[in-house]
Amino acid sequence: MPSALPAAAAPPLSLEQLAVLVDRFYDRVQRHPELGPVFAAAIEDWPAHKRLLVEFWAAVALRTGRYRGNPMAAHRAHPITAAHFDAWLALWRATAEELLPPAQAALLVGAAQRIGRSLRHGLGLGGADPAACAASGRA
Repeated sequence: MPSALPAAAAPPLSLEQLAVLVDRFYDRVQRHPELGPVFAAAIEDWPAHKRLLVEFWAAVALRTGRYRGNPMAAHRAHPITAAHFDAWLALWRATAEELLPPAQAALLVGAAQRIGRSLRHGLGLGGADPAACAASGRA
């Protein structure tokens, strides 16, 4: 299970905010020129996938403990590259910053960065590209 986010001075994040974020984000993923084809080949039921990801992010951000998946196993079978992770994180950051107050967005972006690093490492893709980090403000 992913580790919980550290406490911060942000207003409490709600499950409803997470659901809106996940919904909007994955709508954008589906239309993304690099990410869309990878996800289209992997996801058959988008509403179910979005519900699962709301549970995942609720476990991360709200410590609900309801997520019972294995993110590493879920990603291992797909043709994911380091560039996909960079594109995913840039899109997550943009969507979170658009929809959430700055402190909440920063917490979720930080969690996504940590989770992404772990997945990249587990999939043998190495660390984040320094140029991509600088371009997206993560340096």
